[in-house]
Amino acid sequence: MVRRQGAKGLNFGRRRKKVNIPLLKEIGTWIVEILIVLLIAYVLVYFAGMRITVVGQSMNPTLESGQQILVNRFTYKLTDPDPNDVIVFLPNGNEKSHYYVKRVIAGPGDTVQIKSGAIYVNGELFDDAVDAAAIKEAGIAEEEILVGEDEYFVLGDNRNNSEDSRYDNIGNVKKEYIVGKAWFIVSPFRDMGRVE
Repeated sequence: MVRRQGAKGLNFGRRRKKVNIPLLKEIGTWIVEILIVLLIAYVLVYFAGMRITVVGQSMNPTLESGQQILVNRFTYKLTDPDPNDVIVFLPNGNEKSHYYVKRVIAGPGDTVQIKSGAIYVNGELFDDAVDAAAIKEAGIAEEEILVGEDEYFVLGDNRNNSEDSRYDNIGNVKKEYIVGKAWFIVSPFRDMGRVE
């Protein structure tokens, strides 16, 4: 009796398929590149990608109502706000409020007073980064104010149309309520650029 070799059964004589090494390398490269792009995107969104809309005219001429700006949320984790920085904060930490955008005038340990429409920090005329109008309403800054530890005295650039540290309902802004530094206008396109 003769057994025929059929198609079925084990065939140890088959050739093994070769692994395409260049293709695997290319796929690996693509996976690494995609992961790097995702990491960069995450870092940008987390640290600098917060986008808010300016509400009201209190920062004219620097910022206008309706403009959208990017907020750098990372910078104040490393450093403190400086005078003339434009910051974004929640008034009194109220998370139900819209974000406020104002300019830092004085920091911890400084004294602030508004006399004859001008701002004085530590008894000296404040070196303002904007050409703002004389202040008509000094509010609580009519008397000298001592800025507390981890607090900042802020004003809007439109000094006569701004709800800011001159008023009791805002007062000095605690550092913990500061979201970050306003740094870039993204919309509308014609206004795109750095916030100075």
